[in-house]
Amino acid sequence: MQNNYPDFVSLKGKNTSLTIALNRQAPQVIYWGKKLSDKTTEQMLTTLRIRQEVPASPMREAKRSLTTTTGEGFSGNPGLKLFGDQAQWAVVPKVTSIEMIGENKLVINNSDDYRKITVIHTVVIDPESDVLRFDSKVVNDGTEDIQLEWCTAATLPVPAHTDQILGFEGHWAGEFHEQRTQQFFGTYLRENRRGRTSHDCFPGIIMHTKTCDQQQGEAYGFHLGWSGNHRLLSEKMSDGRSFVQLGELLLPGEYTLKSGDSYQSPKLYATYSGSGLSGMSRQFHRYVRSNLMKYNAAEKVRPVHYNTWEGIYFDHDVETINGLADRAAELGVERFVLDDGWFIGRNDDTAGLGDWYVDEEAFPDGLGPVVDHVNSLGMEFGLWFEPEMINPNSNLYRAHPDWILSTAPNEDVGFRNQLVLDLTRPEVVEYLFERLDSLLKEYNIKYIKWDMNRDINQPGDQYGRPAIHRQTNALYALLDKVKQAHPTVEIESCSSGGARADYGVLERTDRVWTSDSNDALDRLKIQKGFSYFFPAELMGTHVGPRDCHITHRSLTMSMRASVVLFGHMGMEMDLRELTDDEKVELKAMVNLYKEHRHFIHSGDLYRLSLPDYAQGLGVVAKDKSEALFSYSLLRGHTAGLPDQFRFEGLDPEAIYKLHVVWPIRSGDFWPKSSIFNFETNLPKMDGQRFTGEALMLLGKQIPRLAPQSSLIYHLTRED
Repeated sequence: MQNNYPDFVSLKGKNTSLTIALNRQAPQVIYWGKKLSDKTTEQMLTTLRIRQEVPASPMREAKRSLTTTTGEGFSGNPGLKLFGDQAQWAVVPKVTSIEMIGENKLVINNSDDYRKITVIHTVVIDPESDVLRFDSKVVNDGTEDIQLEWCTAATLPVPAHTDQILGFEGHWAGEFHEQRTQQFFGTYLRENRRGRTSHDCFPGIIMHTKTCDQQQGEAYGFHLGWSGNHRLLSEKMSDGRSFVQLGELLLPGEYTLKSGDSYQSPKLYATYSGSGLSGMSRQFHRYVRSNLMKYNAAEKVRPVHYNTWEGIYFDHDVETINGLADRAAELGVERFVLDDGWFIGRNDDTAGLGDWYVDEEAFPDGLGPVVDHVNSLGMEFGLWFEPEMINPNSNLYRAHPDWILSTAPNEDVGFRNQLVLDLTRPEVVEYLFERLDSLLKEYNIKYIKWDMNRDINQPGDQYGRPAIHRQTNALYALLDKVKQAHPTVEIESCSSGGARADYGVLERTDRVWTSDSNDALDRLKIQKGFSYFFPAELMGTHVGPRDCHITHRSLTMSMRASVVLFGHMGMEMDLRELTDDEKVELKAMVNLYKEHRHFIHSGDLYRLSLPDYAQGLGVVAKDKSEALFSYSLLRGHTAGLPDQFRFEGLDPEAIYKLHVVWPIRSGDFWPKSSIFNFETNLPKMDGQRFTGEALMLLGKQIPRLAPQSSLIYHLTRED
């Protein structure tokens, strides 16, 4: 029988190629990596991939298709797990047709006519960023119910030499920590059952070579755009082949495919880089900026935030808040966000969630006087919500105790004095939208901080069925509805900090609150991990209190302010406690951020490979006309002086003028937070000119610093 599709299909980006073979009745990736020339044919790739029969092994290796199955004899982790009364567990979908949409999108239809199951793969390449997007759809074409256990977005091969695994782990106030493991025979598996993207199991993984560092070497990056439960794995089979799978983790019995029903997997985003880990990140950043972000940095700059949380917590009254607004405006703040505590009964975290009405005790005339005062100072007004949650001590719970997710009659797991609203009930979503819509119409609110402060431990709906899949999609629908009704309102994704940071929620939001920890030293590690997949303008970075409320570490204003420049800057502290010197430094950082955010939020990121006592990064303008680089000393260096600091990403032939822009000068001296005699060290280089190649190949000597201090350099190209 003649196939109505070609034997091979290739998708090409600016620097990468993906080739899929269809000639064995299943779509298989036979090449993915550096862009191939037209001289290299698919037949050449096929011939070079021929493998011998191995003793005590199958005569012919089972196909490693985009959706691997047990039915086709695959002994690794199946990409599709389902069961029904007609042995659907042994499904073997075969290619029936393909559709090329333009040059960049491929749709592959596969069917198992015996078991009446269709699998549809969609593959899209973004030619500018070289990021691929995969998803899979399963359709029940039969008459009997099918129970779906697992459907990966795609099964993607990785070369044997990319045997280093970089994963991400963490906890509350310590997100996005790098976890490094060498590939082994067997399965590296991370599973998240927390009902949200989670602090401890970020849905991303990177495979790279042993010699790969930030600037050189091969790396493959994978990220699942999904805000619910997920599963990711990297497996090396006994035959030597390796692959990666990411998909939604479904709870037992969570998804039943009735006749005609379908399941759509979340989207998997993947990219190959031959320019190291920073090169891989730059590709993800370009993709996010062009395809996911609704916010356009060219049309509106990212405003400087002030958030009230660590300044006043639940202590709300008009006079206090307006006084903070006055102080914020004097420092150059452009957006004032009123955090938790503004609604009825909310004097602490034990009551009020769900009752989204302005507290008349704290605000006898509503929020109008505060909003008007903030606007009169030239600042936008933002407001905190936690729509998905409810306190047992609330009017809403007393009226609708059945509106929660639970596993009755089991006792509910306590978590921050709150329960989770069941968004799979239409009446719950209608109530939440009415409350949000009403407040957004009544007041000039330009920004929502959308929080979610607990895991979903007992995710049963009103019928006792597991509900995370439907809960997540209901959240997306609610966010979409709010955005549609109020398209100019920006939304921040906050979830006890960074527990909901993924490309799924970013299709609907404009900023991520990276972590609840404002400790500058912790933030360096957290923000580094975040930067692997997300660009700077999405990363909420706040100057915190002098004494961190979480770690209790005391840091200078110079250090605290230095870590916020390379994100979306804000501040979160009691502004009434600032000393005069701290005000000078904080305002200087606000001005520095405003001066350079135009290219920080559009430029190319270069994380630097430094000794473990230091951390550094740079952002270089697209045209390489200017750059900012940061060096932070975490603890004492191992020699008399720190190592040379080598810049990256500059034009090697250009001449750059180098300036030290942080710490600031105050009058004719460096402020007390300085940690060495700048007058005898830095002025020797400050303002001098160097070639890009000298700065990158030799670098500059860092002066002696005290631990917990930072330097920031600004380079401008001399045309």
